[in-house]
Amino acid sequence: MSDTMKDAAGVVPTRRLDALTDAVFAFAMTLLVLNIELPEDFDPKTTQDFLQGLARLSDTFIAYLITFLVLVAFWFGRAKQTNEPEMASTAYARATLFHLLWVTVLPFSMLAVSRYDVAGAVWLYGANMILLAVTGILISRAAKRDSGHDDPADGRVEFGLLIASAVLSMVISLVSPGYAMLAYLLNLAAPFVSRRVYGA
Repeated sequence: MSDTMKDAAGVVPTRRLDALTDAVFAFAMTLLVLNIELPEDFDPKTTQDFLQGLARLSDTFIAYLITFLVLVAFWFGRAKQTNEPEMASTAYARATLFHLLWVTVLPFSMLAVSRYDVAGAVWLYGANMILLAVTGILISRAAKRDSGHDDPADGRVEFGLLIASAVLSMVISLVSPGYAMLAYLLNLAAPFVSRRVYGA
């Protein structure tokens, strides 16, 4: 049997990778909220003091919401894929595991960008997002190759928007790091852009 046929035959059941993916996403989403911490010296005496203290965490909340929504979008995109083979090839398994690597790094990237109002933190976060998108594309290509089905709505638009918003965020950070995360709001347009591109 040739190496190509062995690879196509699969090395692990796709359902096992799906179970691992669900677990990693759930764990990463939980870690995100644990990164929202009140300062050690936070000691409000009134409701107004308390609300002002929470307002100082606005950058952290914005980073949390954006990161959570990105993870939800990635998980949902993976969950609705219908062209996955029953058995995952080596290429599919590697792409999935490499993708999960960057999912597990995301809580750290979010922590950095929420705590440090500098371009370097935005670049770290942006690089994490780009790697998530690139590995998502690799998963889609491996699934297409393994199943033989061409799914026109394979996430290219969504991944492209994520990469574009990450690059835009990095550029904005050179001028104003505090506003750089707002570039990720472009991803809210993904469903509308997808409908235009895919005609669905």
